[in-house]
Amino acid sequence: MKEKGYFLRVLKNASFQKFFETVNVVHERSGKSKLGIMFDMAWCLMRYGAGYYDYQIFNFYELNAAQRKTYVTRFISKKLNMYLNDLDYCHLFDNKDEFYATFGDYTGRSYLELTNATVEDVAKFIEGKDRIFCKMRDLTCGKGCERLNIADFENVQALYDYLKEKNLYTIEDVIVNHPDVAKLYDNACNSMRIITLLGDDGKPNCLYAVHKIGLNGSIIDNNCMFAPVDLETGKYLFAPHSGDTTLGIIYEEHPNTHIKLPGYQFPFVKEAVQMCLDASLVVPQIRYVGWDVAITANGPVIIEGNTYCAHDFWQLPPHTPDKIGMLPKIMEIVPSFKK
Repeated sequence: MKEKGYFLRVLKNASFQKFFETVNVVHERSGKSKLGIMFDMAWCLMRYGAGYYDYQIFNFYELNAAQRKTYVTRFISKKLNMYLNDLDYCHLFDNKDEFYATFGDYTGRSYLELTNATVEDVAKFIEGKDRIFCKMRDLTCGKGCERLNIADFENVQALYDYLKEKNLYTIEDVIVNHPDVAKLYDNACNSMRIITLLGDDGKPNCLYAVHKIGLNGSIIDNNCMFAPVDLETGKYLFAPHSGDTTLGIIYEEHPNTHIKLPGYQFPFVKEAVQMCLDASLVVPQIRYVGWDVAITANGPVIIEGNTYCAHDFWQLPPHTPDKIGMLPKIMEIVPSFKK
């Protein structure tokens, strides 16, 4: 019933303007008739749970039935999350202060939750620091984040008032990139997204890992670019894709630093994966997690864990030359899941 309710809510809130815009994009890319595309989109929604963005970004218009059924689409992704993750435990990931308290062994930095903090608490926290990174308490995907220079504020009271006014209720140390990561782009913490899944046998598995890279002055790496990383060698498997997956842009080099990207050697990948596998056992009621992991000179540290994993990261056409999605691998690990 919950799945049916979600399906109906999505249909109710669907944008017909965006739907027709997507039809136009697919028409331009494929040359197929708009009417045929619309009927095929409707079929893919009913048969594979694929929304119109799924249809576009995964190039469903080029796939046959056998290939289409291997993809984790929007509705399958939602069903998978509902099946694997106990909502009663999601707050341990969603609330920044609870996350740091639960996974403090892996975060590698100090933080302060401002809900009950005083000006004196903030003064003590910033002592000896030039900058701090600030987050809104319950937001994800980098929304509302700011990186502040302490010297820009007249005094601690001014900083405290600013944080309260902007609802920046979590402040923490600024993460410094490993030199090999900083070389690519150093205005953001360029993090890995590592997806773990606890199998029906209770054992942790790593499904996939991508490296996100900042771009064009951004202080966060979200919606910039990302590349799949080989879990054994630590090298980029393919050229990075645009963070906005609908754009389909491929970056052979970073447009700001001009470093060649395909095959780039990335440090501490095995260590980062193992850390996430270990962390995935801390709250076993949440079996399916997308971890954001920073790579520092001293090794990996966890930034946050996401209980709703973006399904587009791992299945884009430039990164899936065999045109096979992630669902078969997931079904091997969780055979009890009924899509």
